[in-house]
Amino acid sequence: MNRLALTLTLLLGGAALAQTAPATTPAAPAQTAPAQTAPVSTPAAPAAPASTQDPAAVVARIGGETVTLGEFDRDFRQAVARVVNGQGAPFEESLLEEFAPARADYLKQYVRERATYQLARVANKPDAAALDAQVAQARAGFPTDAAFAEALGQRGYANVADFRAALERQTVVRAYLDTLQKRFTFGDSVVSGFYNLNRASFGRPGEACVKHILVPTKAEADAVTAQLAAGGDFAKIAQEKSQDPGSAAQGGDLGCINSGDTVAAFDQASFSGPLNVPQTVQTEFGWHVLIVTKRTQAGTLPLAEAAPLIRQQLAGEAAQKYLDAQIARLAPQSFPEVVTVAAATAPTPAPSQP
Repeated sequence: MNRLALTLTLLLGGAALAQTAPATTPAAPAQTAPAQTAPVSTPAAPAAPASTQDPAAVVARIGGETVTLGEFDRDFRQAVARVVNGQGAPFEESLLEEFAPARADYLKQYVRERATYQLARVANKPDAAALDAQVAQARAGFPTDAAFAEALGQRGYANVADFRAALERQTVVRAYLDTLQKRFTFGDSVVSGFYNLNRASFGRPGEACVKHILVPTKAEADAVTAQLAAGGDFAKIAQEKSQDPGSAAQGGDLGCINSGDTVAAFDQASFSGPLNVPQTVQTEFGWHVLIVTKRTQAGTLPLAEAAPLIRQQLAGEAAQKYLDAQIARLAPQSFPEVVTVAAATAPTPAPSQP
């Protein structure tokens, strides 16, 4: 697996305002790409210490705040962990070298997030008791402190204090972004005008909401159908008998699918069969007993359903512009040369002996 190929798309997202949470949202032990934001400018500034080793070296200045290499390294470590955790793998120290080419680009995102956090702290104070309760809840899932510390390490946190600090930043920034977005409201005429101008973007495909039980043979499928006819609980039967590991634990629920998402026979039953009646379908995976609970025809999303989405989009865009302006007032300066790690030089081979 080439993790580095995913680095620039997964690691460099930035905090999108519409998401109402920063990219640094911590994952509690046991848990992309947002919209692009305006880049952090790097105006001429006094030279920063050109060190990639000293934790006190300055990597950025934001308003009156100085950001050190040690702080950047801590956040970069957690960002790398988010990437590899998202691929189902634990964080390992050796991965930091593999992701090192992304450090300078990640600094742009990090400075922006630190600027947002600086703005957020003005009016949003963290609830210490609530933070302690979140940490305690996460700790409760582990038998010992050592096991908890190991799980934190696999998610890029050096210790419990690191984890708590990440929770604090998340809470403060989320509250700030939520409040910011609520400041911008739009009347019915604006929403209606936006809908009419962008009607084509509100098309929606047909959907079928489906649950199924997958078994190896037709005889087993017939037995499941008989159980259902006798009043058996679909979810319980799915948990006990379904061979689909992705849905069995959810009682066989596949959620709502679009036409073409599944193999042909399953797709036909989902979009052409009766509602709320068990159907038996054979595919290359086995025999499915499926029930379609709801079906929505393809078409254009009505204005009544589109309006909340439009208001959210417009408010997000307006708030993002406001946030960009506030960050610009802080005149952030970044020094990528400080975070750049030189590639290791391969040792010179010893001359061969005659």
